[in-house]
Amino acid sequence: MNIAANNGVWSGSWVAERLGVELVGDDGLTALLGLALRRNPRRAHLLVSNVLGKHVPQSPSVVYGHGFALGRRARDLLGESEAGQAVVLGYAETATGLGHAVADGLGLAPYLHSTRRPVAGVTPAGGFEESHSHATSHLLLPEDPALLSGDGPLVLVDDEFSTGNTVLNTIRDLHARYPRKRYVVVALVDMRSAADAGRLTAFAEEIGARVDLVAAASGTVRLPEGVLEKGQELVARYEESAASGDSSSAAAPGPVAQFPAPLEGVALEADFKSTHPGARGTARPAPTGPQSTDDRTTPHLHPTRIDLHWPPGLPDGGRHGFTPAHRIRLESALPLMAARVAEALPPDARRVLTLGFEELMYTPLRVARELEALVPAEVRYSTTTRSPVLAVDDPGYAIRSRLVFPAHDNPADGPGERYAYNVAGAGFDAVVLFVDSAGDTPELHAPDGLLARLGAHAPHVLLAVVPSYVPALPEESPAMLPEPLRGPAFSSYPAEDVGWLLQDLSDVTLEAPTEEREEAIQSGGAHYAESLPVEYQPSDRYQALFHAALETSAARIAQAVGVVTETVLAERSPRPVLVSLARAGTPVGVLMRRWAQFRYGLDLPHYAVSIVRGRGIDANALRWLAAHHDPRDVVFVDGWTGKGAITRELADAIEEFQAREGVSGFDPEIAVLADPGSCVRTYGTREDFLIPSACLNSTVSGLISRTVLRADLVGPDDFHGAKFYRELAGADVSVAFLDAVVARFAEVAESVDAAVKELAVTDRTPTWEGWAAVERISEEYGIHDVNLVKPGVGETTRVLLRRVPWKILARAGAGADLDHVRLLAEQRGVPVEEIGELPYTCVGLIHPKYTRGATGADGRAVNV
Repeated sequence: MNIAANNGVWSGSWVAERLGVELVGDDGLTALLGLALRRNPRRAHLLVSNVLGKHVPQSPSVVYGHGFALGRRARDLLGESEAGQAVVLGYAETATGLGHAVADGLGLAPYLHSTRRPVAGVTPAGGFEESHSHATSHLLLPEDPALLSGDGPLVLVDDEFSTGNTVLNTIRDLHARYPRKRYVVVALVDMRSAADAGRLTAFAEEIGARVDLVAAASGTVRLPEGVLEKGQELVARYEESAASGDSSSAAAPGPVAQFPAPLEGVALEADFKSTHPGARGTARPAPTGPQSTDDRTTPHLHPTRIDLHWPPGLPDGGRHGFTPAHRIRLESALPLMAARVAEALPPDARRVLTLGFEELMYTPLRVARELEALVPAEVRYSTTTRSPVLAVDDPGYAIRSRLVFPAHDNPADGPGERYAYNVAGAGFDAVVLFVDSAGDTPELHAPDGLLARLGAHAPHVLLAVVPSYVPALPEESPAMLPEPLRGPAFSSYPAEDVGWLLQDLSDVTLEAPTEEREEAIQSGGAHYAESLPVEYQPSDRYQALFHAALETSAARIAQAVGVVTETVLAERSPRPVLVSLARAGTPVGVLMRRWAQFRYGLDLPHYAVSIVRGRGIDANALRWLAAHHDPRDVVFVDGWTGKGAITRELADAIEEFQAREGVSGFDPEIAVLADPGSCVRTYGTREDFLIPSACLNSTVSGLISRTVLRADLVGPDDFHGAKFYRELAGADVSVAFLDAVVARFAEVAESVDAAVKELAVTDRTPTWEGWAAVERISEEYGIHDVNLVKPGVGETTRVLLRRVPWKILARAGAGADLDHVRLLAEQRGVPVEEIGELPYTCVGLIHPKYTRGATGADGRAVNV
């Protein structure tokens, strides 16, 4: 049953009436879709599916039935022979369960879904960016590398086909790696415009393959002139009204929908219990702190755990591939697992919600479908999500309520809010929450965590934990790994200063113009680590700035080098193995090595390794280090911290590597020259100042490029790659930079000793204030993607040298530290805004939703 069928109120009418949005198409379109609002610089409205099981609790039979039926239609389209050779690919997070169901409908098709959870040591078979999403990076991590390399049809499954950009970019990427003759795109709804519809035929001709589309319904969204601005103003007005407690802008009362449950007069957020009714049509602010006293005393706060007796070794879903054999094992185990859930439910429960967890959609859906046949209660199914949506308590609006809670699976992109929609006030007697073991963390059980939020709105909360599946990787022999590359054959640094645990890709053309790279990254066509920017060659004026900055800051850098090195020697290891994160960390690692030599005559080993945001650290490099050194002596080194994304990336990657390899002892905390983001305990300073090595690219980093990770160049037995730009030797200042700083060691030695003593008694606990500042700036400037906000002098310089900058925010009164930033901004036509209170000296904003030509501050060329 859907909302519209109950009482004639369509769950998109609230948005349609206020914005003039029209949903035009098949007769069943409004039964499948409602509308909601979100703050987004490209699209204000959100199509909310009534049958997907993501935002709207629905009968699990209805959810599974729609996906299975689409699989049957794809099977009919392909025919028995081709269907038997097909592979199905679903999209995280929304379509992971839908893709599984389509694969079931096809028959014996193996299934893989993209993921936003990197797994150290699992080599990506591809990846892409979904520019409109709040978490953009997708990875393809099949356990069997051959899964995507066959020549049978590839069936791609998403919940909606709107512009087609994400799907077509995926096909283009995979076709270049694993070409095949046929693709089928499957979606619940085809909502392309007439212009977008023609692209599919042209695209198929371009790649020389057949591309078909299967959808349950089709139509289009008609948007009046100025709808984006009007929608953003409406969202802002409701959020402001909710924050101030003013309900004067509430929608007029209307009939109450009977699906998924009566919601009249319920509170919209988790820190308001249902005994505190909210005004109809009024959005409430998202809670970020602990729950109220009432919620903390809610009974059943500690959930009932259910042992599902999960079959050993069975994947929890398609993150690494789900084969027909896996499906048979799951089918056999489902009746027992559903029976154990039924036994744990209170006997008087009349409405039960089975709640999945982000990408974990299929397992709870299948258990819920079995449960539906076992218990007399009305069973509904939905999942939590990363996507923030405005909640309005009106029967003509698709998102009636929302619960807000912290992420609880240590995500690679850092902490953040997560959401469960249409759960609060829906009258559920029991909620059965499914998470995988990676999500069963203290954050889940915290006073402001998801379990507590659910406990404020349902008298019974049950928890079922499915073991997180991690592929069994083949054992590697460290002897098979090559020895580190060294100068002068690779880099302009002396051989003893650093060994590069990289492979030489100098003969491969990897560079692309900055604008093309930005467009490809933000449109979903490529990951940033798959190509390189064209190396910036400084003008005479810029080079003069670099040398002036080096002259004035050399002593300051020498002081920070001394402090961080002495701290490492005192607290981490008397003979540390320095492992710098290439390439920004490499000059710092060399300087730390030279300080130890200058002060104590130590000849410390130093290596440079690759780490890639969203894909982790080079596992082969870790294997080499573990084979040649005691992991307890390894100290990871970087230049500076921004918001702390790499700090978190490294911690997660090390944890996963050690668990998988049976290796222990690696300490993931990074030692940095400057920690303005307050992300680490081992640093030279927490001031955000100009480090001249950040002013240039390879010409101050041993003529080595940024590292590269691309599946067709980096195999499972290879180190990540990089290039040696020998041709730039005439402009190289790498050794000159080192020598200028080393020359100041003697004069700062006494002040270093004093600073180290003071630091030893200082509370250096990371506060992560940089991350909080980035989140605030992202929201204030309407970017809604922390990856496009680059804090600090070093990161801002990178934005200007490598990306497409939008704006530069500068702390009012910042002096010579920003001379080079102002010059680069002037050269690229980028405005510099002075801000009175800024936690960093400056912040660089990458152009949001970039399309070629959309430079400058107005963003008028950005597609909306």
